[in-house]
Amino acid sequence: MDIKTQPETLAPDTLAPDTLADADWPTFGWIEDVRPALARAIEAGRPAVLATLFKVQGSAPRGPGAQMLFDGAQATGYFSGDCIEGDVAAHARDVLASGEPRVLHYGKGSPWIDIRLRCGGALHLLVERIDAASEAARSLLDHARERRTCLWSSDGVRQDVVSGEGPLLGLEEGPLRIARRYDPPRRLIVTGGDPGALAVAKLGHEAQFETILVRPSGPETPPPFPVSRYLRLEPAEAVAQLGIDALTAYVGATHEDHHDLGGILAALLGRAGYVGMIGAKSRAGERIGALKAAGASEDDLARLHLSPGITGLGKAPWEVATGILAEVMQALNPARERA
Repeated sequence: MDIKTQPETLAPDTLAPDTLADADWPTFGWIEDVRPALARAIEAGRPAVLATLFKVQGSAPRGPGAQMLFDGAQATGYFSGDCIEGDVAAHARDVLASGEPRVLHYGKGSPWIDIRLRCGGALHLLVERIDAASEAARSLLDHARERRTCLWSSDGVRQDVVSGEGPLLGLEEGPLRIARRYDPPRRLIVTGGDPGALAVAKLGHEAQFETILVRPSGPETPPPFPVSRYLRLEPAEAVAQLGIDALTAYVGATHEDHHDLGGILAALLGRAGYVGMIGAKSRAGERIGALKAAGASEDDLARLHLSPGITGLGKAPWEVATGILAEVMQALNPARERA
C-alpha cells in the first residue's frame, strides 16, 4: 500500500471556508469523541476523513490517539490548539476527494518549515477516508451503542474493527498500521429534579458526557436543556434498563432514600466507575446501614461518595455541580487512559 507521506504543504489560508466554518472560534476542539460526528455523516450518506495522531516527539498539547474528523462541512476535535488544524483540514479535503490516505509530519524534523509548533515538538498523523458504506465504521458505532470496547485497526486503506482491549494507541511502523482503542462513551446518570441535580446534568452534557437524567414520576415535558435521555422511572428501574459499567458515573440526588438507595445499590453492585449520593451528613450512618442490609459489601461501600464533590467551591448549585463533575472526571479517567 502506498501512503503519501510528504504531500505538498497546504497553507492554512487556503482552507475552504466550509471546512472549518468556525475557525475564528474553534469550538470544534471541545469535542473529544469523534464517533457522534462520524455517525451523523454516515446517516447522511456522506464520507468522512479521520485524522489520528499516532506519534508525538517532545512536548505537545495532545497525546497519541487524539483525533479529528472532517466530513466536508464540519470539523470535530483538535491536535494543537490552532497551530496545524487548518493545514490538516486542507489535506483532509484532498483525502476526501481522492480517497488516498496521507501521513503528515509537523514540527521538529518536518519538511514544512513554515508551519511551526509552539510547543517545539513533532506530531505525526495518519489521515484516512471513511466511506459512508464502511463496514468497519458501522461496527465501530455499533460497539459504542452496545458499550463495548474495540480496536480500530487501519493502514489508511484497510480498516477493521475487532472487539477487545489494548493500549489507547498501538503502532506498527513498517509498514504503518495503527490500532486505536475506543471505549464506551463516558456516561453520567443523575437522579433528581432540584436545582443542584439539574446543574449536574446540564454541566455533564456540556462536558460531553452521555448524560441521562432520571426523575421518578417527573414532569412529562423534558428538561429545559439538552440531555441524552430523560427517564421518569425509579432509579433502580432506570439502572436495570441502562446497565452499568466502569465508564458510568451515578449521582443520586433525589434526596429521598426510598428513591435513591435502590439506584445507588444497583450502581455499586454493577461496579460503576463512580457512585455518589447527595444528602445531609447526619443521614450517612442510616444510609450505610440500609445499603448493608440490602446486600452491599464493605468493598462496595468503600467506593460510595456520600458527600460527593471537591470541597471548598461553595454551596450554590453550579459550585456543587462543578465539584461533583470534577470528581467524576478524576474517577473515570484511569479507565480511559489505561495502558
